[in-house]
Amino acid sequence: MLLRTLLQRPQLSSSRLVRMTAHFSNGAVNGSSNGESFAGVSLQDLPKSNIFTSNLPPDPEFQTPSASHNAPRQDLGPRMVKGALYTYVRPEETSEPELLGVSPAAMRDIGLRAGEENTPEFKALVAGNKTFWDPSTEKGIYPWSQCYGGYQFGSWAGQLGDGRAISLFESTNPSTKTRYEIQLKGAGKTPYSRFADGKAVLRSSIREFIVSEALNALHIPSTRALSLSLTPNAKVRRERIEPGAIVARFAQSWLRIGTFDILRARGDRKIIRQLANYVAENVYSGWASLPSILPEPASATSSSTINPTRNVPPSKTEGDSPGEENRFARLYREIARRNAITVAYWQAYAFTNGVLNTDNTSLLGLSLDFGPFAFLDNFDPSYTPNHDDHALRYCYRNQPSIIWWNLLRLGESLGELIGAGSRVDDEQFVNEGVTKEFAPELIKRAETIIERTGEEYKAVFLAEYTRLMRKRFGLVSEDAKDFDEIFSEALDMMEALELDFNHFFRRLSSVKVKDLENDEGRRWVAGRFFHGEGVTGFGNTEKAARGRIARWLEKWRLRVQRDWGDDEEGGGKREVEMKKVNPKFIPRSWVLDELIQRVEHGGEREVIKQVMEMALNPFEEEWKTGDRKQEERWCGDVPRGNRQMMCSCSS
Repeated sequence: MLLRTLLQRPQLSSSRLVRMTAHFSNGAVNGSSNGESFAGVSLQDLPKSNIFTSNLPPDPEFQTPSASHNAPRQDLGPRMVKGALYTYVRPEETSEPELLGVSPAAMRDIGLRAGEENTPEFKALVAGNKTFWDPSTEKGIYPWSQCYGGYQFGSWAGQLGDGRAISLFESTNPSTKTRYEIQLKGAGKTPYSRFADGKAVLRSSIREFIVSEALNALHIPSTRALSLSLTPNAKVRRERIEPGAIVARFAQSWLRIGTFDILRARGDRKIIRQLANYVAENVYSGWASLPSILPEPASATSSSTINPTRNVPPSKTEGDSPGEENRFARLYREIARRNAITVAYWQAYAFTNGVLNTDNTSLLGLSLDFGPFAFLDNFDPSYTPNHDDHALRYCYRNQPSIIWWNLLRLGESLGELIGAGSRVDDEQFVNEGVTKEFAPELIKRAETIIERTGEEYKAVFLAEYTRLMRKRFGLVSEDAKDFDEIFSEALDMMEALELDFNHFFRRLSSVKVKDLENDEGRRWVAGRFFHGEGVTGFGNTEKAARGRIARWLEKWRLRVQRDWGDDEEGGGKREVEMKKVNPKFIPRSWVLDELIQRVEHGGEREVIKQVMEMALNPFEEEWKTGDRKQEERWCGDVPRGNRQMMCSCSS
């Protein structure tokens, strides 16, 4: 395809927060509450569909459920699949599975009634031993795995796909009408397993089960986890022999940038168009839900950028040459905007994915596929939890830039459709592609729109990041000086003094303005932010550290007084609001590591429920786990030897 993606580096200020976006141009949460009136339905009565497999092309080797079902299970193993977006494939049977945990929040959001998890049908389903397809009548919904490719660590990796994930059906919550694709991870080999076994180990499954629900509880867009099942008779070989597990997970869509990548690499322009139509009409809420062209250059302070108008007719092309936007340009922009918002949440809460390949980047802007992820402990922008990422490509600092790099790859896949402008529905273009005469105009238009989308991505990211950080610092009004005087100085201070990022904000929430009225008081309060062993960091002394924090606290005191006043009532309201956005508990690596050890080697089960209870309610002061001392330990200072832990992609 004729397309060059040449984006110029925008001019940026020198502040730390803006430096996050320096490489952009260089190469509700996630469910709805049912409220109190809806009690949920049984698994059998939950509305189900298969819109994905009804609208997109299947594997030509197994074009029907019956063809797949009648084939020996071993014939459904690894091979190249072309001209398709999925393969019908059933989960491998699991012997003697044990249900280890269920997320009550996930049950509610899917629309299942409380207690349904105790039924034999539920336990069989989430372990891969039940489907909703009847072989005797050949009716129902047959499971499938998706085909996609991807760029891994910046290099093309070819066909990837759901190597151990199998989708069972799409469910629709009867109350909220939200549709989810229910999927099992670790359910056996598929055509996309490559050299792997289609299994998942318990250790990584525990991590994904907890973090999926924790991110959602923090309001970070994410795929979700319904349940965790142990497969005791599956001994999985990784660096060692490990117990296997299956995570039942769900999302409004599992489509990713890599889905378009594989089609572009193979020249499947017809399927690219078919998939783009599907994404707009079935993943998003239709073409009219996409954003209209911006009336002015993208800006983080512009209301037209933050809340663009929508409801543009699908056939309408907006704007002037060479940057006219058709409906596919609007789709590309919306995908970029969604991802910009998600990355802003990651940066604001110091979540580091660890492996941001294009096959791990959602078309819906969801946090996706959790491998060596982590929340930062000490604020270190160069931190990566992935011990295989020697070049720090996917470190915390680089996440906004990497997601834009991935979005550039999506722009290349959609470039022909974007660049066609008003001629995108012309019969000759649809059937025959780009003529030699039309190519220069198409390329120019695609490049213009992609470059402009890069500026929009940066603006949406900065606007959302600023909004989130303002709330975390307890600020209400907007002040341009906050970037440098409050945000950047605090981050520089945290990095230099090796302060814990999320602990800093939670402890700041409880600081009383009256305790900051003089230098002595500010220096005393500064000690709250140190680790248990005192001041750390190269060359730092306690006196100098207290002085630096005290100077920042004075600026923060004056700033919050403008918004809340200096009386006790205003301070109390501020504390309440700050604690709504600054979690006391997050599932840190050391907590998850302890959880894994206690479940895998200690045989404990109740501890999974305890951690999930805290993950689902991260802003509370205490929980009903029955072990107050344990709660405080998990929320307290990270043991020095367990800070900034790393792990491998092996799972």
